[in-house]
Amino acid sequence: MSRIAAKFEALKASGRKALIPYVTAGDPNPGVTVPLMHDMVKAGADIIELGVPFSDPMADGPVIQKASERALIHHTSLRDVIGMVKEFRKDDNETPVVLMGYLNPIEIMGYEHFSKEAAAAGVDGVLTVDLPPEEGEVAIPAFNANGLDPIFLIAPTTTDERMQKVCDAAGGFVYYVSLKGVTGAATLDTAEVAKKVAQIRTHSGMPVGVGFGIKDAESAAAVGAVADAVVVGSALVNQVEANANNPEAISPAICAILSSIRVALDAL
Repeated sequence: MSRIAAKFEALKASGRKALIPYVTAGDPNPGVTVPLMHDMVKAGADIIELGVPFSDPMADGPVIQKASERALIHHTSLRDVIGMVKEFRKDDNETPVVLMGYLNPIEIMGYEHFSKEAAAAGVDGVLTVDLPPEEGEVAIPAFNANGLDPIFLIAPTTTDERMQKVCDAAGGFVYYVSLKGVTGAATLDTAEVAKKVAQIRTHSGMPVGVGFGIKDAESAAAVGAVADAVVVGSALVNQVEANANNPEAISPAICAILSSIRVALDAL
């Protein structure tokens, strides 16, 4: 059983929801990332979504775009990110880690080579925003063969037919994008989220995580009431930007948000 599956099984058994924070690796400098990952786990994170910096992050709004820019100033590469996971694993062999990014760096590295290196370092899943299941005939088998869960996005506009295709190809959990638009945009319609999560469940027995638009304990609790996991990104990355010149303040700021969300989720 993968770390992701084991984590969701344990959470379900205890009646709890998964808290999945997103941060961009190497932001604002590479030395911040691994200690921050450990601190987020202590603050209540169940799974960590680690962004791979990319020069053209099309699914991301201005907040995470700037995070990639800050990380790329330090030339943070896909290999560097894999190295960070390997470093994290020296002290934490339980918390699942999902790499979130774009196809180009993986394609350059080579699907099989990337999959082997990532798995050996302790990566558990890969969310490649611009790789639809229909075009994953090389990547998906490479991920699966090396024990990496391929995680795919379902949008508010996804048709019922395509939803089934995505669920058939996915591993780990299904990621529902709660908003039309980019990360950090708009406000959450929790009634619509509930409807879509119920629809996804008719296609798959896998856990359903919801991201985009979850900013605080209140919105996290509203989503957690209907989903298996909440993903929090821009609200955390905002804290990195606000404290980019004072890196020691980043972890306390992020962990304060995560702790409040953890309390709200555990109260459900």
